[in-house]
Amino acid sequence: MIALEVMPDHVHLLVEVGPQFGIHRLVKLMKGRSFHILRQEFPWLKSRLPTLWTNSSFVAPVGGAPLAALREYIEKQKYV
Repeated sequence: MIALEVMPDHVHLLVEVGPQFGIHRLVKLMKGRSFHILRQEFPWLKSRLPTLWTNSSFVAPVGGAPLAALREYIEKQKYV
């Protein structure tokens, strides 16, 4: 994980993933692990929210963009 910003209804992540592993697998693992951690920490979620995440996600490759510019973009999201 290179950069992270948590918003009220979504998360901005800048990650580097090898082509053999695949971004879809990373998203699935992160949603699954956070689901279990949040339910352990907040047991009341079990009765109020049957699921925490939707099946959807948005992924955009950033190929030639400078890493510093991407990091700055994500960090500025907390002020939007």
